[in-house]
Amino acid sequence: MKRVLVIFLCFCFQLITAQPDSLFFKKKVEKRIGPEWVQKNKAKVDLSQVSFTNWNSGGSNSISGLLGFTSSANYRDKYFSWRNGVSVRYGINKQESRELRKTDDLFEINSDIGYKPDESSNWFYSAKLNFRTQLTNGYKYPDKEVPISRLLAPGYLFFGGGMEYGKDIEELSFYFSPLTLKATFVLDEDLANAGSFGVAPAVLDVDGNIIEPGERVRKEVGILMTNSYEMEVASNVNMKHKVSLYTDYVNNFGNVDLDWQIDFNFKVNNFISATLGSHLKYDDDVKTTRPTEVEGELEEAGAKVQWKQIFGVGFAVDF
Repeated sequence: MKRVLVIFLCFCFQLITAQPDSLFFKKKVEKRIGPEWVQKNKAKVDLSQVSFTNWNSGGSNSISGLLGFTSSANYRDKYFSWRNGVSVRYGINKQESRELRKTDDLFEINSDIGYKPDESSNWFYSAKLNFRTQLTNGYKYPDKEVPISRLLAPGYLFFGGGMEYGKDIEELSFYFSPLTLKATFVLDEDLANAGSFGVAPAVLDVDGNIIEPGERVRKEVGILMTNSYEMEVASNVNMKHKVSLYTDYVNNFGNVDLDWQIDFNFKVNNFISATLGSHLKYDDDVKTTRPTEVEGELEEAGAKVQWKQIFGVGFAVDF
């Protein structure tokens, strides 16, 4: 009995002197971030098809396809974050009694590097690079004789530095750069001479002969702000949001170029998924045209909001 009493007293003493965290609660251990490279690749094909046979309401047979590929290679340690990504998309549509038409075309490269001097901080000294263009000619259908865009006409390059906030920087990011270079490439001679996408047009004489060719590269320096966010809004439903705001110091400061994307990805199973996306753009340098009273002549109608909506169901493979 005395031995049991001694053991009980010793146990009570340990209860009194023990740390509460170690006795009753599981001590939270912070995840140590070590040097790590993570690479992800994803290929996706979205298809849609409509066919009519003796359909009294009418309609045109059609088939559409969208091929997409994304690849990322991200590095992370206690102080550095380096995110790299490549995206390629290409879509086509074929309707009965109509030529094959392009519905999507993108080639994009991103590279973001950040450094934080304090391990516990969520603020990074950051530098960002973004380059995007298209792969094939674009047309104002049904006209397929004169392209309105080509590879590197236009091409856009953003490069600058600033501050970025990101607790989980791959999922949530706020970025501000007071000094960002924007370069617009129009490497096609005809489009450059026409002054497309904001470059200076060719100088002509009274007979219409070119005295000075159009500008091939337009350079700007301004302020860039971006925000990106990724979250699971419901089971097997993932949302990605990305917005970019840019204004040039010299040309129309305060006139903001907008690029805003929202994509919802619905996972059916490991191979089948659906995508619903919206892409809104406004660039004051991209002017539209409208026909005049003179047949065949066009006049400038100013910049307008551009909007693209995408919905597709298809096959996706992560590797």
